[in-house]
Amino acid sequence: MKKRTIIPLFLTFLFSLCACNSTDVSESESFPSETVQTESVESVSTVNSSGMFTDRDMEIGYDEETSAHITLSGDGASSDSDAVQISGSTVTITDEGTYILSGTLNNGMIVVNAEDTDKIQLVLNGVQIVNSTSAAVYISEADKVFITTVSAAENTLANGGEYASIDDNNIDAVIFSKSDLTLNGDGTLTITAAAGHGIVSKDDLVFASGTYDITAASHGTSGKDSVRIANGSYKIISGKDGIHAENTDDANLGFLYVAGGTFEITAEGDGMSASAYLQVDDGDFTITTGEGSSSVTMSTDTMDFRQEGNAETESTDAQEEDSVSQKGIKADGYISIADGNFVTDTADDSIHANSNILIAGGAYELRSGDDAIHSDAAVTIQNGTITIAYCYEGIEGLTITIDDGIFDIDSVDDGINAAGGADSSGFGGGRPGHDQFSDSSDSSIIINGGEFVIVSTGDCIDSNGSLTINGGMLDLTCNGNGNTALDCDGTYANNGGDVTTNDGSESNPGQMGGQGGGMLPGRGRHEAILKN
Repeated sequence: MKKRTIIPLFLTFLFSLCACNSTDVSESESFPSETVQTESVESVSTVNSSGMFTDRDMEIGYDEETSAHITLSGDGASSDSDAVQISGSTVTITDEGTYILSGTLNNGMIVVNAEDTDKIQLVLNGVQIVNSTSAAVYISEADKVFITTVSAAENTLANGGEYASIDDNNIDAVIFSKSDLTLNGDGTLTITAAAGHGIVSKDDLVFASGTYDITAASHGTSGKDSVRIANGSYKIISGKDGIHAENTDDANLGFLYVAGGTFEITAEGDGMSASAYLQVDDGDFTITTGEGSSSVTMSTDTMDFRQEGNAETESTDAQEEDSVSQKGIKADGYISIADGNFVTDTADDSIHANSNILIAGGAYELRSGDDAIHSDAAVTIQNGTITIAYCYEGIEGLTITIDDGIFDIDSVDDGINAAGGADSSGFGGGRPGHDQFSDSSDSSIIINGGEFVIVSTGDCIDSNGSLTINGGMLDLTCNGNGNTALDCDGTYANNGGDVTTNDGSESNPGQMGGQGGGMLPGRGRHEAILKN
């Protein structure tokens, strides 16, 4: 497993992480956070990833001779273990141990119903299971279950489009687990869910290794307490979120952590989402949501938002209530990205956090029908190569600090925007899923270095508070009437940056085109028309 450590030089956020459930032992385990102060007084925490995976999560070996064997044979099965109960096409495992499965099961199910202290390994060695009315694998009771795919083996699990009730649990996935669940191995697992989700754990869901091809009517994968991915290859097509972590009972749980891997996600909902924090240390990601960014046409002509063929302007509240979140990477808490390669084509924001965003490095090719990178609080970028070819606003947050990096941004509205009480783009300016900021908070943009090429119809760089440029090379072209390359409502200081603008606004930000064009500085207008 490739491990990286983020050492942030960060701002605006103090996030405290509580103890998370263990992935291998019954006692709870804590994940310490790392917090570093910057000049701006405030701070950000990122989780220490050292306890995310256990040795057994990463272990894919097994003893052929001491393992139990289960042979699937169409409408039935056979086994050499007394801990395996077989009733027609239902195979129930009742005791701790390793079980090697092979063969085909028609309209059947593997059930794990052991003690809550038992650890069980299911080794899939060329398994095909279809269940037309429920899960193919149902983990009812155990401490933890490991599903291991054998090298070069191809395995297929599927649901036929219905989940009939068989007990008090709401089974709604091809693999459904009430316990901690780890998937690993060197083989391939293909999952097809004509209804429901692909893989669900009501505790922690861990992917350590393996190749996965998941097609699901709802979420591709879902973990209640967490989803943790060490490595592996993932192709996910989902009717809702591709990878989903959500816990409505505990705000500190429902997190998503990715150490590495290759991901190709096509989702009608969000590509990757977490109700707590979302942290990526490395990986290759190709994420498409909805019909992609081309399904949203943006202009600066009007603030109305209309569905195609419907000239009536809807209220913003109605838009939000009816809309489906189609963001690339989303968290209700903070997002922290240390490294990786990201290619997104999303109907909504490419990267979105309700709290802070830290980007320490990586390569990004982002296309968004709304903002490419959006935080309701602070955005801090320490390094990276960020190309944004299509978006409403490129980078948006209450505060934005950029230390270094290469940026190529083409935006319909602002290229970089620190929103506050004066900016209509942060207060329901008409676009779907509009972003709201506190009107009592101070916004700011600080650029310490980096190379920037920004072409915008709105302002290239717009701060509704202060704007400070301490270094870097900035080539800014504003093509919109009533907008400027540089715009700020507060103080402006250039302490060493090389700034080139097409309108002379570096000498007096916000005053060259912002006032004369009939709009207040930073108040670009736009229309979003969804193409069906």
